[in-house]
Amino acid sequence: MSINRFSFTIIFFTLIFFFLVYKLYTIQILKSEELTFYAERQQTRNKEISPVRGLIYDRNGLLLVYNRIEYSFSVDMRMARKKEQDSISKIFSKTFNKPAQHYLNLMRNSKRIVFLERNVYGEAVSKLKKLSLPGFAYEEIPSRVYQYDDLAGHLLGYTNSANIGIDGVERTFNKELAGTKGNRKIVRDAIGNMITVENNEYEPSISGNNILLTIQKNVQSFLQTSLDSGLATFGATSATGVVMDPNTGEIIALANVEDYNPNEYSDYTNEQRRNRSITDTYEPGSTFKSFAMAAFLDNKICRADELIYGENGRYRFKRITISDVHPEEWMTVKEVFAKSSNIGMSKLSQRISDEDFFTYLRGFGFGNATNISLPGEVNGSLKKPNSWSSYTKSSLSFGYEISVTPIQLITAYSSLINGGLLFEPQLMKKITDGGERIVQEFKPKNIRRVISEETSKKMREFLVAAVEIGSGKKAKINNISIGGKTGTSRQLIDGKYSTEFYNSSFVGFFPAENPSYVILILVNAPTKSSIYGGDVAAPIFRDIAKKIIENDPSLKHKISDPAENEEFIFAKTVVDTLDSRRINVVADYSTDIAMIDNNIIPDLRGRSLREAINVASKLNLKYEIIGSGRIVDQSIAYGTKVSPGLKIKLYAETNLNLGATLY
Repeated sequence: MSINRFSFTIIFFTLIFFFLVYKLYTIQILKSEELTFYAERQQTRNKEISPVRGLIYDRNGLLLVYNRIEYSFSVDMRMARKKEQDSISKIFSKTFNKPAQHYLNLMRNSKRIVFLERNVYGEAVSKLKKLSLPGFAYEEIPSRVYQYDDLAGHLLGYTNSANIGIDGVERTFNKELAGTKGNRKIVRDAIGNMITVENNEYEPSISGNNILLTIQKNVQSFLQTSLDSGLATFGATSATGVVMDPNTGEIIALANVEDYNPNEYSDYTNEQRRNRSITDTYEPGSTFKSFAMAAFLDNKICRADELIYGENGRYRFKRITISDVHPEEWMTVKEVFAKSSNIGMSKLSQRISDEDFFTYLRGFGFGNATNISLPGEVNGSLKKPNSWSSYTKSSLSFGYEISVTPIQLITAYSSLINGGLLFEPQLMKKITDGGERIVQEFKPKNIRRVISEETSKKMREFLVAAVEIGSGKKAKINNISIGGKTGTSRQLIDGKYSTEFYNSSFVGFFPAENPSYVILILVNAPTKSSIYGGDVAAPIFRDIAKKIIENDPSLKHKISDPAENEEFIFAKTVVDTLDSRRINVVADYSTDIAMIDNNIIPDLRGRSLREAINVASKLNLKYEIIGSGRIVDQSIAYGTKVSPGLKIKLYAETNLNLGATLY
């Protein structure tokens, strides 16, 4: 029995020995590579090194957006014993002024990793980082800081928790700002604490590039403050403003109110974060008359001093009635624009072909995106001529049957007043690396010429007149010439024009003789005081413009006394000038006889059809009569030398006042 027991023991230990030898062989030989891999993975960890995101500056190098390292503190409950939990809770309670029980509850209600505080920075961090307790850990989180909170929020955009640009400039230039991630290998002990960093496997991160924008911080602040004030004063739903350099297309400021703070973007709705200056379209109303008038003048279908009959404020056009807020009889073309006559614009629009009108409007950029460096821009809407009705040209002439975005409108206005060149709106000055090296520099991008320099000059005169004698009077500022146009348009709601909600707008520029700034103001659904652009948007423009003028020393050499500038004499003395242009109906023909004898076309305005035809016959002119009554305009300017085969169009109107003068 004893021998059997001994034999069994020998055999048992022999088997154990061979089993251990086998296991060692398996571990050391057969599975050594696999097990080594698992051991290294358990003891080492590759950790990404987040790059520092690039900074964002205004045009003068003022820092707008920077980075801050924030910390999140956690406890792994598998390692932290009750003693450590008590210690941690007391330290955190003292640091963050919260009850210790608060932190104990967090830990006891979790079986794994629990975060005690997230996104912490400041003096508290340095003390907490020194804690060395089982299970206690922290991680660094790069955070984006928008220095001036809601300033230019819709333009700058924001980044998410992963520091990826989600909207605005942050999104458009995310690649340039983001930089390149690095990598490092960390060796840990059995309970997960870091022992060392493997320097031979360290790959540093590369910081993102910095961006210099075209916006100017103080002008941006002026814009937002004035819009906020206007919103409260007029009880509006929202407001949008854009300030641009018309000579380059550079955006100096851009804002929507209500606005939002990118530092706390998650506290706001998508509606509040939407950049309405590029995403929302509207029918511009009378601010659009500028482009129609520019097309008429550039196409030479009218003259500034030509007379148009205003029908006393009501005009039956085909099967509809067109009305003017301020009834007029006779107006010059310039006064048609300055006094914002729908009737006058409608009459002039019938002289231009559909194709020519469309070409001009498309040339100004309507119906196409401007390619501004912001996400979400829409095209607006401009129908092609083959889908126009018999009313479309008339509607377009005073800003209906077309939809535009604020950024489209101000970009087009810049071309209207800068000599006729359309520039792409620009947000970027340059991109630099962490030092002073310029990675990319942005130059003004001239897209095309839309109108001639001569037409652009005339439009500046017309726009000054619209402020001096028209609906833009509340935009006037002493000692500086202001040009601009008001707009009041019904909102289109559920396919029908509202009689309750309006868009009130004003687009203005200064100094008028040498424009440095153009400003667009759009107020959505004002409910207090007035609905008209001249009463609502023009005063907001004036408030912003005054602040800019007071704070821009470079304007001083550009500002001249408008009375000394012949280009703007009409706007200041329009009534006197109009008096000097009154046409005497019972005229002396002695001047005409002398001109006819010298084969020169005289001024036929105010003459009867028979008298005008008699003159044309004596000059051997071919002629075409348009309308009936007395002559109000002629297609060839008086003083023109007659050449063989020349044909003149004579425009006539009825209902002339046959007193001493014709207005």
